Amino acid sequence: MERHRQTEMSHDDHRARRRAWWVAPCLALVVGCSEQDMVKQPKIQRPYQESGFFADGQSSRPLVAGTVARGQLRVDRAYYEGRSGEMLIDHIPAPPEDPEEAGKPGEAPRKVDRAFLVRGQERFHIFCSPCHGRLGDGQGMIVKRGFSPPPSFHIDRLRDAPAGHFYHVITNGYGAMYSYASRVPVDDRWAIVAYIRALQLSQNARLEDVPADALAKLEGKER
Repeated sequence: MERHRQTEMSHDDHRARRRAWWVAPCLALVVGCSEQDMVKQPKIQRPYQESGFFADGQSSRPLVAGTVARGQLRVDRAYYEGRSGEMLIDHIPAPPEDPEEAGKPGEAPRKVDRAFLVRGQERFHIFCSPCHGRLGDGQGMIVKRGFSPPPSFHIDRLRDAPAGHFYHVITNGYGAMYSYASRVPVDDRWAIVAYIRALQLSQNARLEDVPADALAKLEGKER
């Protein structure tokens, strides 16, 4: 009888020990997730809030010297600034990720095709034509309603201006024109510049500028 009682007690102890193995971790988790401790933990509630944790008393930390945000490593000055050294470039540069122009940042002109010009025309009509007009003559709709007119793209000064000048103005603004950098992506700015060049050519073209095959078609239509 005594041996039977000892056996039962041994089984009970074994079951108790087994329960303790999973009860103990649960209790640790409960203690670690105390709502009161989470509420009272030190944390920054507002930007630029004063903090006693850092020696300078500021909660917002300065960027480490040389920090570059993801996607903001812009070492190709020709593409991102329209410059080569300190000089404005006079061509439409290929984007840095163009595999055909790899290793030649800003040196090789972009292959401007019809799709690129059409994109430039669309962006020009949206962002530029209200002031500059669809012909680039400075007679946009808001000019006709009293706004000061911008210069025509067809004057000698702007016909002779390098392509980088137009990109620079779109990016940084000029005179009464504000910057469009936050509204127009870099590649679209170059597309607009390419379309401005096409506008300038269209309004100042000479007969000898027309390719021979296109000239033959034009002469055939006139007859």
